[in-house]
Amino acid sequence: MGFLAPWFLAGAALIGLPLWIHLLQQYRSTPHPFSSLMFFEKRIQSSIKHRRLRYLLLLSLRIALLLLLALAFANPFVNRTAAAGGGRKMLILAVDNSFSMRYANHLGRAKQVALSAVSNLKPGERGQVLAVGSRVHFMTQAVEDTDQLKAAIQSIQPSDERSSFAEFARALRTIAQSARMPLEVHFASDMQKSSLPPAFADLRLAPDTNLVLHSVADPKDPNWMVESVTAPAKIYDPKKVRVQAVISSVGADQAKRTVSLALDGKVLESKSVDVPANGRATVEFLSLESPHGFHKAEIRIEPDDSLSQDDRFPFAIERADPHPVLFLHAAGEQRGELYYRAALESVPEAGFVLEPLAVEQAANQAFSKYAFVVLSDIGSMPAGLENSLRSYVSSGGSLLVALGTASAALTRVPVSNETIQGTSYASHEGERFQIVGSADGEHPSLRRANKLDGVQFYQVVRVEPGDSRVIARLTNQVPLVLEKQVGEGRVLVFSSAFDKITNDLPLHASFVPFVEETARYLGGQQEQSTNVAVDSYIELRSAKEHGAAVEVVDPDGQHPLSLKEATTAVSFQVTREGYYEIHRTAGRQEFVAVHADRQESDLTPVPKETLDLWRNTGSSTEASASGDSSGNPSRPWSLWRYALLLVLITAIIESVIASRYLSVEKEAA
Repeated sequence: MGFLAPWFLAGAALIGLPLWIHLLQQYRSTPHPFSSLMFFEKRIQSSIKHRRLRYLLLLSLRIALLLLLALAFANPFVNRTAAAGGGRKMLILAVDNSFSMRYANHLGRAKQVALSAVSNLKPGERGQVLAVGSRVHFMTQAVEDTDQLKAAIQSIQPSDERSSFAEFARALRTIAQSARMPLEVHFASDMQKSSLPPAFADLRLAPDTNLVLHSVADPKDPNWMVESVTAPAKIYDPKKVRVQAVISSVGADQAKRTVSLALDGKVLESKSVDVPANGRATVEFLSLESPHGFHKAEIRIEPDDSLSQDDRFPFAIERADPHPVLFLHAAGEQRGELYYRAALESVPEAGFVLEPLAVEQAANQAFSKYAFVVLSDIGSMPAGLENSLRSYVSSGGSLLVALGTASAALTRVPVSNETIQGTSYASHEGERFQIVGSADGEHPSLRRANKLDGVQFYQVVRVEPGDSRVIARLTNQVPLVLEKQVGEGRVLVFSSAFDKITNDLPLHASFVPFVEETARYLGGQQEQSTNVAVDSYIELRSAKEHGAAVEVVDPDGQHPLSLKEATTAVSFQVTREGYYEIHRTAGRQEFVAVHADRQESDLTPVPKETLDLWRNTGSSTEASASGDSSGNPSRPWSLWRYALLLVLITAIIESVIASRYLSVEKEAA
């Protein structure tokens, strides 16, 4: 027996109240007139006789009433063992179908275990089949038909998902809450340690959940895998490509493996590598000859092992020509172009080719063929040029505007139309220079540029931000980097120049990262990786708004998005290995390779102690300790209702007895 709220037992101290009342009511003095007390000797009369308790039955009833009240509030309970055949239960048959269950015949063994557990379903009871991966898939509803349960178990197929025991435990809690009956859960899995959540509390089971774990794996199962591949998403010069692969082993001895680089199913190069026991080895391929366009590439290792699916690692590449960038400058002023070109060409595989052009010659230029356009310190705009640039940006192009000494003559920023308030010069009489005071380090243009820390600015054009977003400000609060959305494109304004006269940015190490990241951002090269894991999300559009359709083609050539989803969905989750095609707006196309999470390839099992703790979360400590030898769990049985019933009976008897004694005293008076 125990108490769920033992602190309420402190209320038993109130039994002193009826004792005090009974003693207080015992002695009553009756005054008598007397002439004088002067001849009487003073003495203390004992009151023991007058404080003797009377009406002991009534006193006992009142004390018992208070004790029973305290007992009821303390909520006493006793443990009652549930008989194996007594009471109804719900049978849950769960099979792990994650990527690691492809190892040897693990999934087949798990399905056989689940089929054997169907015999535990008794007449009148219901069962349900679950497939456990990164999500829990309900293969059936709660049914009594054993044939339907067996058919659902047989239909479970291996997936490329990563298993999650936390999601499984959450699903069991939900089932227990809706079923309102004990659960008998049979879970067949390889019991990977990587499937555990960071917090053990996420494995908590609902009360009366009997979890029976069936491990179908051998703790000594060895596995070799291609753990990761580092390769560029785009190739501009095949002879400068560097592909790096990491080969690792788990639970295996040192072995030799042949590593191959394949393109569109054809092996281009192979190398031999020694993989240490429970270690890693790195292999590099220094060229990747490929024709123009998108290609399916992969790294393979041979010979295959029992989990052959992780012996290859897919990745996607695109062979393309460098994108042209138009650099517009004032006639005779090429200093800014010199520094900008040097920074851009110093980036390996940048993918851009700079084409300088005097602004006076750009009136009839076709801007649509350029990745983005740079306006470098332009003092005046030829007629029609700004309209052409605005049309180019509105249709999805990008423009970088650098404002230098010549730009001070302008009244507004080209294309973005922000007002120019004047120019801020450094002088010997005042401040010698300004530095960056605040900056958004997460913006792509400053992410690797260290927020332009330490760069000295001697001359800056003052721009009224208006609707533009300020990316960086100087210490005097003058905006340095601004961005504005114009139609489908963007305008990035740098309120200084690249000429080493208005600032010393070209002399700092942050200049090359600033130019590189700004070029990639404006040129649309900041797309997500073309090499992602299963269950990752691919971004389809940057805003939750209706627009042009984005078409997704899965590895089977099917279109998983409906027409409505293609125009409104912000992202798309990939759920299996293979190559996906993404057709975006403005004719842009991407090729994404999806691989299984390599944590699934680590077959290290969960320690037995952890599994025991997980099982025990389905019943309380007291219940587990008082269970019978057959393993039937014991449940606490609350007695507070019976205590309240005794309180009611005692209160009625006390009222009757108190009324009787009270009437006797009245008659005596």
